[in-house]
Amino acid sequence: MHYLLLVCAVFFLNSCQAKTNSPDMNAPPVNIIEAVEKNQLAVVSAALKSGANVNTADKSKRSLLLIATQANNLEMAKLLVANGADVNQQDQIKDSPFLYAGASGFAELVSLFLEHGARFDVFNRYNGSALIPACERGHLVVVKILSNTKGYPIDHINRLGWTALMEAVVLGNGSKKYVEVVQTLVNAGCNVTIPDNDGVTALQHARSRGYAEIAVVLENAATQRNTKK
Repeated sequence: MHYLLLVCAVFFLNSCQAKTNSPDMNAPPVNIIEAVEKNQLAVVSAALKSGANVNTADKSKRSLLLIATQANNLEMAKLLVANGADVNQQDQIKDSPFLYAGASGFAELVSLFLEHGARFDVFNRYNGSALIPACERGHLVVVKILSNTKGYPIDHINRLGWTALMEAVVLGNGSKKYVEVVQTLVNAGCNVTIPDNDGVTALQHARSRGYAEIAVVLENAATQRNTKK
């Protein structure tokens, strides 16, 4: 009798231990998109280790990495790229993590994505690079990073017929920040003579808008360019 009770007790304890150590089969599946949106690093990390697709996208085709990028969430982005997230994956309006970070002035994310395979031949809905909107919005640190990245298409022309330099002049306000953006592009070797679709150069636009400091930078660059010919 005592032996039977002992066997039953051992069986009961083992059963309880097994239930404690085994996963809860009735637990709801992790919504990894929601976890990224809520910055739940541990949840996302566990989901990825369990086989979740790191390039999962929502209904708007925003990847997990793009969602993290739009929130400027550096730590989540680091976790995702460490697990192989595609920094060039585009959503339905052609935003990618790299393009969005550049346009938004998120310098740390731009640097991170450059280290993890950012492509320079993937363009936004305006057929523009990450540098062009960065110049338009005066994101000087990002402009410095991209314009000094080897192989970066600094003179790429978007669908509007504008280069990064053109957007800095035409869509900027001529302030000190934009003078520095233009100087950075010039120092990086941009072609200051590329006109817009109407044949107007960045220098001509600067003069017509009264952006004297920018005009001087471009005049000096044009002079140096002509001297080298």
